[in-house]
This record gives sequence, C-alpha cells and structure tokens, in this order.
Amino acid sequence: MFAKVNSIGLFGLGTYSVGVEASTESLALPKFDLVGLPDAAVSESRDRVRAAMKNNFMQFPVGRITVNLSPADKKKEGPMYDVPILIALLIASEQLKADISNSAFFGELSLGGKVRKVTGALPMAIHAKETGITDLFVPLENASECAVVDSINIYPVENIRQLIEHLKGKKRIKKIDKNYYGELDYSNEHLPDFADVKGQYPVKRALEIAAAGGHNTLMIGPPGSGKSMLAKRIPSILPDMTFEESLETTKIYSIAGMLGSDISLIKSRPFRSPHHSISPAGLSGGGRVPRPGELSLAHHGVLFLDELPEFPRTATEVLRQPMEDGTITISRVSGTLTYPCEVMLVCAMNPCPCGYYGHPAKKCTCPKGAPAKYLAKVSGPLLDRLDIHIEVPQVDFKKLSDDSLAESSAQIKKRVNAARKIQQQRLKGTGVSCNGKMTPALTRKFCPLDAPSKNMLEKSFEALGLSARAYDKILRVARTIADLDGSDNITIDHVTEAVQYRSLDRKFWRE
Repeated sequence: MFAKVNSIGLFGLGTYSVGVEASTESLALPKFDLVGLPDAAVSESRDRVRAAMKNNFMQFPVGRITVNLSPADKKKEGPMYDVPILIALLIASEQLKADISNSAFFGELSLGGKVRKVTGALPMAIHAKETGITDLFVPLENASECAVVDSINIYPVENIRQLIEHLKGKKRIKKIDKNYYGELDYSNEHLPDFADVKGQYPVKRALEIAAAGGHNTLMIGPPGSGKSMLAKRIPSILPDMTFEESLETTKIYSIAGMLGSDISLIKSRPFRSPHHSISPAGLSGGGRVPRPGELSLAHHGVLFLDELPEFPRTATEVLRQPMEDGTITISRVSGTLTYPCEVMLVCAMNPCPCGYYGHPAKKCTCPKGAPAKYLAKVSGPLLDRLDIHIEVPQVDFKKLSDDSLAESSAQIKKRVNAARKIQQQRLKGTGVSCNGKMTPALTRKFCPLDAPSKNMLEKSFEALGLSARAYDKILRVARTIADLDGSDNITIDHVTEAVQYRSLDRKFWRE
C-alpha cells in the first residue's frame, strides 16, 4: 500500500514543502529503507518510529518498507519528520483511514510516543499557510509560536495517541483559538531604567540620538564610569517594534531553538552581549548548515560589544559588511544562506590598557604611546562605521549621592518614538527604516545643509581629516538631532553637535 503525508523542510530561514511517501510490501523480506537525502537524525527516525508504534500498541508493518522524502534532491535534516513518517506508515498499513490532504505534520517522537519540540516551527507554520494547508499539527511546546499565524488551524499535539484519536474522529484536539496578531506589549517595566543612572547627561543625550536614528555607537571611558550600565538600558528607549519586525526576530529565534514554549512573539528588541572570546562563526553564524550567530540574534535590536579591543580582530572584521548591508551571507558546502542582521551596534572600551588615560584623579600607568596602540587593536574601517563616539567620564561623588531622580526611560522613549515616526514618513517607500541606515544617495537627498552649516562642516572636515564615510555619518546624525528637535531643516547647531560625537577623529586619540 502507498500513502503520502504533507510536511515541511527547513534550510536557514527558507522553507519548502516535503512529501513523506510510504510504501509497504507485506510479502517481501523485512527491510526499512529511508530515502530522499536524509541526514543522520532523519535516518534514526526508523528506530524512533518503530519503538513509538510498539510502545503505543500499534502494529509495525511487516515486510519491505520504503519511505521517501521528496523532493529527493534536497538534504533533509533534523528529527521533525518522525510524526509524518509514523502517520504515513499507519495509513499505508491500513491501520488508519483519514483525509489528510489539507493537513501537514511535523514533530520529533520519543520512544514512548511523546511529541517533542522542534526548531523552526514558526517559519514552517508560515509556509504551511502560504501553500494552502488548512490544518497544521505541531508539538505542544511549539504551539505558542505557531499561534501568531492567522487563517490556519493549529493543533497542539502532546503524544501520538492523542493525534491518532483525533484523526480517527474519536476525540478531537482543541485547536489554538487565539492568534497573537497585533497584540504587542510595549511595556518596558522589566528593562533597566535610565532613571537609575546618576549624572552622565551628555552620554544619555548621545544614546538618545543613537536610539532615535539607529546609529552605531562607541563609548570610551575608564573602568567603573558606567559604560555597561548605560548600554544595558538602551533597549528601554528604543522605538516600539512593529508586528513585521517582531515576526522577523521571532523566526530567527525559532530557527536557533531559543524560543521558550510560552513565547508566541518576541515583543521587546533583543539585546545581545557576547563575551570577547567569541569566534567569528559565533558572531556571523556557523555549523555545517549555519545557524544564526549573535549578529542575527540581535536583529532589530542591540549588539553590545564590551571591551571592544579585546575581541579577536578576525571576529570584529566580520561586522564590517553586515553593518552596511543589514544581512550576512554564509557559504557552506551544503549551500549559501543569508540571514538578516539589521542591528544597532554599541561598543565600549577603555582609553588605554590600564583604563585611566586622561583620568582627572588617577594616573595612567601605561607606557608612552600605549593608548594609540590599544586603539589600533580595533581596525580603522570598523571605527569609521561607528556613527557616534562618546567619552564617558568618571562620575563624581556629588552626582552619585544626589537623591533626585533622573529622567526615566519612558520619558526619553516618547521623544525617540516621535523622531522615528518622522523618519519613517520621510523614508517611506525607500526600504530604509531610520536615518542611520540611509544610503549615500538618500543622505544627499534628505540632509541638505545651509551655507553656515556647510562652512562649519568644511572646517571640521579639514581639521579632523575625516573620511567620506565619516562625512556621511555626521550628516545622518545631524538629521536625527534635527528630527528630535522637530526641525525640518538641519541647522548649524545640529551639525555642531553631530561633529562633537566624533571623538576618535581628534588628534588627542591619535597621539
């Protein structure tokens, strides 16, 4: 007998339909062939399916069994085909009669018949909807993430017995009746608040500008000045995520297997802070079939690199092209994958190895020229791609002991949201979401300068020896400052402030 069951395959962020075909010959010698380019995890499905059937009082077909995963020219990976293989065998051996032409299945089986969670459930559920599947049977632990897909029936399956009873019409599985479309919670109560930060008003201002325009930022200051503390509070002032942004980020976490069973949609912008011992593959994504790296896990959020010069040069060089393109392409023998990585890069570093170069109270113990050598550990092209360089000074006792509350993240976020809405209206139809991601052509179009501003920027350009990329960065930062002020035009005050955020272009840091 022959049977075919619909399933779904996954390759990176891409999905494709998989037909699980089963053929049984009762008069032939016992043999179980699994074909269609299965990897080791798929090949082991034979043993899991056999044990699950026997342990749930089902009859494993006797004779020759052939299971084909079509299309046969695509590599099949992971244990997600256990459930459709079992269903196909039951139908082929006439133990189950059911109309499943508009249904699809995926899930891993335990030997006892429990249906276990798989990675990539959300993109597979989206694919099922797009291909006309009406009923999708998913592991119970994947049900929450699949619930965000509307116009499709999602059935959470706890074990194989429950699924068989449903297909036989004996006891129906209650489908997920609540979709989370549009129910985004923008509450930042669980995030650290800028109200906790004493002093550092110029730095807070710079970070507000960075959040409003999506600008990459570098903070330079001595140990204990609050660089990490400030960075961890950036997500609390970032603009609200749209549903599309939440869905994109959730898909990445679903593929990486980092989505909790109770999470339907990631509603807060991610904050990733990898250790400086991370490898290039850890940042970009790696593996035989590459999984998302820290760059992609920070998509639509913040990637924070603390102690930037301590990161391996090979790792930080990975950042250069993705920072401009918003995507990262990884090539392996099995194929080429592209993951999105539109991130706000925030870095922090000490001014020198001991950390006290330029400190007003503590003497720097480094030899002459050490600050410049320490900075040279970070490549010039990477520093050039950072829009804002801001010095973070030590906070004095008077400010630390001040009991008055500083401005809260909620207050700052209101201004950030207002500025971002202005940018979205201005950039509508360009494929760009904020000032920090504008192309050179868009920068020239939307950042015109009047004569005084152009004259001042020309003098700064000559004095600091700025590159063409730094020139564009200053214009984009000035545009964001103008948006925060609610100004249609960029004035000399906006340009002057933007130039102040290029600390590393000054001679002080190059000596």
